[in-house]
This record gives sequence, structure tokens and C-alpha cells, in this order.
Amino acid sequence: MAILEILHYPDPRLRQTAAAIDEFDAALSSFIDDMFETMYDAPGVGLAATQVGVARRVAVMDCGAEENEPIVMCNPEIIELHEPEPVDEGCLSVPDHHDEVERYRRVRFRAQDRDGTPYEMEAEDLLAQCVQHEIGHLDGGLYIDKLSRLKRERIRRKLVKTKRREAAG
Repeated sequence: MAILEILHYPDPRLRQTAAAIDEFDAALSSFIDDMFETMYDAPGVGLAATQVGVARRVAVMDCGAEENEPIVMCNPEIIELHEPEPVDEGCLSVPDHHDEVERYRRVRFRAQDRDGTPYEMEAEDLLAQCVQHEIGHLDGGLYIDKLSRLKRERIRRKLVKTKRREAAG
């Protein structure tokens, strides 16, 4: 297994729409393992393939308190949304920033597991938020798209400045 590089906003690869997974093989399974290792190392509760520069429709999540509830979503799609609410949200691709956005408290989604077996699941609270967040990444979106243009621009400038400082380092 390997720790993958997590892309940071405003990297244009974060805006790619991920292509469907149509081959469920050992290479995909190994990539999924690397995604989990990267997510746990970060540390985070979710990671989409686009966040590591791979435009494929796969994301991993683990919202369990003990990192013991791993979920793989290949080709996920939300089929029901219930109870919009404001939540505090952050992102591994937008480091050191959190803001309030609207998400749905309960969602029902369908996806495939790492072997291609289809499943449906209902998620609530943090897991529902994570499902929405990761599918947003696979569609080329970021949670900051829900913020005002002014807030997004401030975040972009701050991250670019930090990256320059680190590169000069």
C-alpha cells in the first residue's frame, strides 16, 4: 500500500468529472487500499479518487469513531435526499479551512463495492454529509462552491500563498 498525494485547491484536476468504473480488478482493489491508507494518514473521513489526481468514479469513507466502518463507493449516485440543514464542513483538498454549508441530514444512495457488487444504503448525519461531499468531488465540485465568490477567492489566495511559501522554504 502507498500514501498518495492529495491535491489542493485550486489544482484544476479537482474539477475533472470522474469516469465510471467498468473494470473491477486487482488494480482497482489495490488503488482502493491506497486511498484508504491515504485517507487514514491525512487524517480524514472520506476521499474521492479525483482528490488524488485519478478521474475515476470511486470514493472511500470511514465515519466510524474507531476507523472500523470502511465504505467503498464505486459509481455512486444519490437517489433520495431528506432534511436540509447547515453543517460545518472541511476538506482534505482545502486544508485549514472550514465553513458552514447546506447538506441533507439523510440520503439514500446506490453504488458498487470494490468487487462490482451493487448495493443501496441509507446514510444519516456525518455519513450522509460525507456521501454528498465525496460524490460532489466525483462530479468535479468542491464544498467551497457552495460559498460566496468572495469567500472562495479569499481561500484560493490563502492556499496559493501558503504553497508558494512552502516551495520557497
